[in-house]
Amino acid sequence: MRASYIASAIAGTMLLATGALAATGEYDNMCTMGLALGKEVKTDCSISGQIGGKTYCFGSEEAMTAFMKDPEGNLAKANAYMSKKNM
Repeated sequence: MRASYIASAIAGTMLLATGALAATGEYDNMCTMGLALGKEVKTDCSISGQIGGKTYCFGSEEAMTAFMKDPEGNLAKANAYMSKKNM
């Protein structure tokens, strides 16, 4: 019960943006889940969501679904990857 409440709360904080106008996202529009996995995947940001007022892009619906299983952990991994890359 608690896990589904947390998943629902997290999903509620993430707003999907799909349509003709692509968003501009963090990480130069690279797939946030890809970055969490140590891969750079450029996207058009047509699949995106907002967390904490920032837009994050995904290369596919599957990538976004995987990201949403642990958004805080995956953001931490993406940030760590980008920090290492920019050293």
